[in-house]
Amino acid sequence: MQEIFGIASFRSRQQVMRFDAALRRAGVRGQVISTPRDVSVGCGLSVRFDPQDTAKVLTVYNQTRPSNLIGFYQVERQGSGRPRIIPLL
Repeated sequence: MQEIFGIASFRSRQQVMRFDAALRRAGVRGQVISTPRDVSVGCGLSVRFDPQDTAKVLTVYNQTRPSNLIGFYQVERQGSGRPRIIPLL
């Protein structure tokens, strides 16, 4: 089974929580998750979102401009194997 989702990764847990709240206020479903190892240069948490919501997520980012952003990524996971991480920006 293939799973594809987007993540926004930050250096600060506080920024992860603020961005997740900003997404919710904008009507975008997000979820705080552990950052995949391949991106793990930050605080260890990221906001997960549906790839179909990428444009909305970027709009919220541009409106709020949270600090400490590492980046936006698409994560593709096939079964229990190691995920493929693709930078979105």
